[in-house]
Amino acid sequence: MASKAELPRSSKIGLPIVGTVVAIGLWWLVTIVFNIRTFFLPAPPDVVDAFSREPNYLFQESWATLWVTLVGFGAAALTGTLGAILLTGSRLVEQATLPMIVAFNAVPKVSLVPLLIVWVDYGPKMRISLVVLIAFFPILVSTMAGLTSTPADLSELTRSLSASRLKTYLKVRLPWALPQLFVGLKVGITLALIGAVVAEIQSPNGGLGSIISVSGQSADTSLAFAAIALLAMLGVSLFYLVVAAERLAVPWARQISA
Repeated sequence: MASKAELPRSSKIGLPIVGTVVAIGLWWLVTIVFNIRTFFLPAPPDVVDAFSREPNYLFQESWATLWVTLVGFGAAALTGTLGAILLTGSRLVEQATLPMIVAFNAVPKVSLVPLLIVWVDYGPKMRISLVVLIAFFPILVSTMAGLTSTPADLSELTRSLSASRLKTYLKVRLPWALPQLFVGLKVGITLALIGAVVAEIQSPNGGLGSIISVSGQSADTSLAFAAIALLAMLGVSLFYLVVAAERLAVPWARQISA
């Protein structure tokens, strides 16, 4: 089967920029054509003006959101990967615990915020806990899918070589599961940022989510949009950092899927 044609590097960088510029232009055009008040939908210049008014404040709160996101995501990645190894290592453990994990994941995480406040109090601990709860499940499921998809011929090869269970995991199953693991990580990093913002909106005492919440109450829509724009840039940057890590860790995966 022929491999897909690779886009030139300039196109990979230029096309997203062009798409972003066009989207901003359409947004600006809509506000002009329909004469939309800034209170309802600020135009791009209004958002830039809001950012220029409070740059230090916005960057400081961006760092607060980023820190919570990264710490929570790291904890979710670690626990999700270890959980997947434990569940796939024992069929009995998987059958006994997976239904409970699925049931817990079905619970809206926002509903747990009041309980988290009681358990760990306000502040970073509550936010990090919510990030972990939101990002954990996709990492767990994707890693499990990778660990259980090892080809039968590789499994037979490890048995014929009398490889131990630990060596089989380290040398065969985990490397084979890495592409699926990174699928979960790419979903997880986006959900981690969402979880951080949800926690900040529910408990507005720091972070970009708190800016959005407080700006809404004070009718400063332009400042809220400036915070949203920073969140969008954070989300894109974090996602592509995970993509870059994937290309470094499993460069052979692209060749297989091409």
